[in-house]
Amino acid sequence: MTAPLRILVIEDEPLIAMMIEDYLDLLGHVVAGTADNTTDALARLDEGVADAAILDVNLRDGPCWRVADALSARDVPFVLATGGHVVPPPAAHADAPQLPKPFTLDGIKQALETLAAR
Repeated sequence: MTAPLRILVIEDEPLIAMMIEDYLDLLGHVVAGTADNTTDALARLDEGVADAAILDVNLRDGPCWRVADALSARDVPFVLATGGHVVPPPAAHADAPQLPKPFTLDGIKQALETLAAR
């Protein structure tokens, strides 16, 4: 991936969100915003500043699927971040790339490269 991307970080654990932000900075990308729940995530999407998103499956106010639907509707590619999510995603998002926790710099780099290849 050569051009920096504006990445929306949707994660409900503040320390994990900060770690992702640091990794994105190290990879040369820009954090387009952060959110820890579906309401805030949808508001960030309405701002229209993201090229892609890292989306935690379980947010502060429940599952992320409304946000995943909104990202898809806006053609914003995303990676599902999961720490052992055992229930399969809805059919509409079954093919979304997954980023398993615990996150690593290489894992995030590979996830973003997967998005770029699609």
